[in-house]
Amino acid sequence: MTTTETETFETIRYTADVVLIAAGHVLLIERGWDPFEGMWALPGGHVDPGETSLVAAARELAEETGITLPVSALRQVGTFDAPGRDPRGRYVTVAYTATLPQAVNASAGDDATDATWWPLNALPELAFDHAAILRAAVGSAA
Repeated sequence: MTTTETETFETIRYTADVVLIAAGHVLLIERGWDPFEGMWALPGGHVDPGETSLVAAARELAEETGITLPVSALRQVGTFDAPGRDPRGRYVTVAYTATLPQAVNASAGDDATDATWWPLNALPELAFDHAAILRAAVGSAA
């Protein structure tokens, strides 16, 4: 590095999200706190120390919806890292998808106030960049 160059560091947070699809529906959670309190989002959250994003995705799905899936049921959709995708700072998420033959009962937990199956053709406005993640997941399933 030359004396005219400067380094810039930013804190990057690591998260995982899940697009769970069943019979033309997707499972969404209603966020219980900011950012986007009261808005609908994909189940997901922070990757804990010592955890992979895959393990975090399965854990967050269970914590927020009560639905337990083996990690082998999840397939990676992609990494979403656009600056500004989260108003709290720089967040990088790895998104996963799984398909169930039919919707199963979901119960909100952790930071979710509701967990509901929404028809793919009648979705509410989604928090963060979750609409883009959902489009990528549905496109990859086709």
